Amino acid sequence: MYIESVPNRSSPPAILLRESWRENGRVRKRTLANLSKWPPHLVEGLRTLLRGGTAFPRAEDAFDVERSLPHGHVAAVLGTIRKLGLDRIIGPGGPERDRVLGMVAARILHPGSKLGTARGWAEASARDSLGEVLGIAECDEDGLYAAMDWLAGRQEQIEKRLAKRHLQDGSLVLYDLTSVYLEGKCCPLAARGYSRDGKRGRLQIEFGLLCDADGCPVAVEVFRGNTADPATVGPQIDRLRQRFGLKRVILVGDRGMLTEARIRDEVRPAGLDWISALRGPAIRELVESGAVQTSLFDRQDLVELRSGLYPDERLMVCRNPLLAERRARKRAEMLEATERLLDKVVAATRRAKRRLTGIEAISLRVGKVIGRYRMGKHFDLEITEEGFGYRRREQSIAAEAALDGLYVIRTSLSEEVMDAPTTVRSYKRLCRVERAFRSLKTVDLKVRPVFHYSARRVRAHVLLCMLAYYVEWHMRRRLAPLLFDDDDPQAARVDSVVAPAQVSPSALDKARSKTSAEGLPVHSFQTLLADLATICSCRIVPALPGAEPVETLTRPTALQARAFQLLGIRLMCTQ
Repeated sequence: MYIESVPNRSSPPAILLRESWRENGRVRKRTLANLSKWPPHLVEGLRTLLRGGTAFPRAEDAFDVERSLPHGHVAAVLGTIRKLGLDRIIGPGGPERDRVLGMVAARILHPGSKLGTARGWAEASARDSLGEVLGIAECDEDGLYAAMDWLAGRQEQIEKRLAKRHLQDGSLVLYDLTSVYLEGKCCPLAARGYSRDGKRGRLQIEFGLLCDADGCPVAVEVFRGNTADPATVGPQIDRLRQRFGLKRVILVGDRGMLTEARIRDEVRPAGLDWISALRGPAIRELVESGAVQTSLFDRQDLVELRSGLYPDERLMVCRNPLLAERRARKRAEMLEATERLLDKVVAATRRAKRRLTGIEAISLRVGKVIGRYRMGKHFDLEITEEGFGYRRREQSIAAEAALDGLYVIRTSLSEEVMDAPTTVRSYKRLCRVERAFRSLKTVDLKVRPVFHYSARRVRAHVLLCMLAYYVEWHMRRRLAPLLFDDDDPQAARVDSVVAPAQVSPSALDKARSKTSAEGLPVHSFQTLLADLATICSCRIVPALPGAEPVETLTRPTALQARAFQLLGIRLMCTQ
């Protein structure tokens, strides 16, 4: 039996169920039923049955979805890792490297503890396809710890390869330091120091990040939590000179890092050029010496000069009016807040009941108040056995106000090598390291808190986070047209190198319309990854005897297809 469609002039064709047979050498056929009034899907189902197939009353009964895992964001991260050659930089292929790659990718996709990472890869509770793609779904937390120990032994080789790719003689090297608090008390690197996380009294570590001029990370080093910033400069000089083999670079560090003593004792003897800035007391001394005349800034905001206080150096004195206004406003607010607290102490010494008396008791109370906003330098205090009084030091306030908005960039470079605006611009590139710290600590990668106890694994954990930021940094640059990031910084309007940085017209358009130039929605980095995660890797089993499972992907949207095009990655199934 078979189904035949018979043309019927201008009317719809007749759908007939027929059978045929051979008689006396001739083929004969007859009509068994007229199916013209049947719905098309029933006709096709009967046709499938007559051909030996299996027909289903509903389309969804034709197959089973055995499993479906979010895959698009995994493909984007792993594809970038391989496109960058980071897998080869980390080390030769093997289970340890695959686990390290998994931890790097997981730090971008789902930052968490190593136990949580391992559980997220397990087949029974996989949150995405990462464990399946890398073949590490069966790895437990002990396997990850072993991979971290393997990675720690390869840090020097990894950083050498990154430095060879991103640094060369004569290039800018950005260096800065931050702190991260720890959980537990067993790590030998843990100590109490100046906390940049605002976690006073907590044990912490510090780590310094070396970046190229664009803010791409190259190397990281972990220090004990109470290490002073200048003390970390020497190891970085040794790393640049000996490990990376660079004879001449321009080291850029902030005023708390490249101090006068550090420049004299370590940077100059190493033969390195440098760019840094003067601290507040040094700026005041420079102004009081007469080298800086505030009248010079009536018509310009950048003045280059030389001073006998700093021989063999060039000084770029900058004045930012917006910064001056901000500092003046903040000082006024802090003075008023301090006076409100001091007035309470005065009232306590004059109240009728339980008066505050005695020089020692009053001094303790005043000491707690005066240090809260660090405005003690601007007040004269008078403490007696029976009372307390204060008044502002107007001369001190005026002297500080004269320096509002002033900052001084210092460098060993000659004018032939780098002019004044370029020098100031190079110092401002340190903001790119600060951006890396924000991404590492809060926004994306969440390096803190650190749960590891051994120094080796703490260092490996920080290195993993640096490698994850290396991948994210490159992804952000390529995905910039779809992100709120400025994808055309060269087009930004620049009034002065001293003035606050401006964004390009295209970035302003994206921020205003929330859409890209192509009409696609604009995302943050994390929300774009979440959108890519809706591309799922599905294993489909046809509902037919002996049918083999089929791996397929959900169809990408226009936004997702554009993201993979910008990354230069071909979207493929997990197998």
